[in-house]
Formats: sequence, structure tokens, C-alpha cells
Amino acid sequence: MTTAIPAAISDHARPADVAARKGFGPRVRRLHARIGAAHHQAEGMTFSRALLAGEASPLQLAALIRALAPAYALIEEHGPALASALGADAFPWADLARSQALQQDIAMLGAIPATPASAAARDWMAELQGLVRQAPHRFMAHVYVRYGGDLSGGQQLAEQANAILARQGLPSLRFWQFQRPISALKQALHEAFEQLDLSAVEEAELLDESVVAFLDTQRLLAELADLGTSVEAVPSRR
Repeated sequence: MTTAIPAAISDHARPADVAARKGFGPRVRRLHARIGAAHHQAEGMTFSRALLAGEASPLQLAALIRALAPAYALIEEHGPALASALGADAFPWADLARSQALQQDIAMLGAIPATPASAAARDWMAELQGLVRQAPHRFMAHVYVRYGGDLSGGQQLAEQANAILARQGLPSLRFWQFQRPISALKQALHEAFEQLDLSAVEEAELLDESVVAFLDTQRLLAELADLGTSVEAVPSRR
């Protein structure tokens, strides 16, 4: 018996998403063109496929949330000032912010055993810290990849992740829950990126860094796959 391979997130684009892409500004179109291949590679990785199939473990989900929290805190600490210095004051930072949700999720997942410190997340943090000081325009590529992903494919991942947690009697994650309508928030994010005042060289480096941001994600996904799918130590709350 063969197990059906789940379709990629990008294969489930909703009609509203397809229509929205036609209205992308030039910079967002270039970003999407540059990250397309890396996006599909990330979707095809073992952990991504397991999550899309509803077969990832609560332990892996806990490790993901714990690994993401420090980087989002850093992004939200420095992002507003860096974006403003680059001429973009329209970022909806308050609506995008994930740090509080991540901390709430970490507390909610406290019953799940501790997971190893993430080397991928540590290296990503070091990269971000360097970009804050040396290349703010490259830093913004990570902003786009993270929040753009949370508002797009992350919404489909949330459905599977929450179903997995529900089977263990655990509440839904707040990480992928936004208080503002998703379509309006994506539009605001895109408009803010079009505002960035970049030279031709900085524009090219922004596009290059967007691929680096996806590679950082791929390293984290590989770690999560290695963590395995054991749920033996996860107590049920039922």
C-alpha cells in the first residue's frame, strides 16, 4: 500500500490569492519570481510534507515554535526603525507582530518535553544581527519571507498543525492567527515593501537575500525532520 503524497501549499492557491497576484507591485513581483524555486524546495522537505499530511508530531511543532521565537523578537525589535530609515513607514508592524503569540504558544506547549536547541535558529539569529548593523535592506528580505509566508502558506499549515495538537487534547496555536483580515494585511505588507527607497544595487541584494532567507528556513525544516515523530512523552489533556 502506498501513501498518497500531499499536494504542495502552492498547489492550493485560493482564487482570491491568484487574483491578488495580478495586482502585485513591481518589487513584490520580483521577490516572488526570485523565491519561487526555493519556496517549492521548502514545501518538498520531509517535515513540510509530514505537516501537510497531518503526520508531524506535537514534539516537532513545539520545536518549531521554540526555534522561531527569538528571531521574531529580534525582527520586531529592529524592523520598524530599519524600515523607516529606508523610507517605508507603512509597515503594519502591530498587526504582523508574532512575538506575543509565540510566547503564549510556548507556554501552552509546556507539557511537551524540551527539544534540543536549534543550531539552524542560532545561525539565523547571528545572520539577522549582522544585517541589522551592516545591511538593513537585506534584513528586510527576511521580514518579507517570514511574514509573507505566515500570511500565505502558513494559513494552510496552521489547519494541519492545529488538528495534530487537537488529537493530543492541546489548544490551537496562536502563531498563525492574525487579528486583521489576512487579505488586507498581505496588501498592507506588499504596499510597505513597494515604499522601500533602495538603490539598484540594494534592490538586487534584497532579492538575493530573499533566497538566503528560504535557505535558513530549509535548514530549520531539516532539523525538525531529524527530530522524528515520537509522541510517546506527550501527555494527553483529554
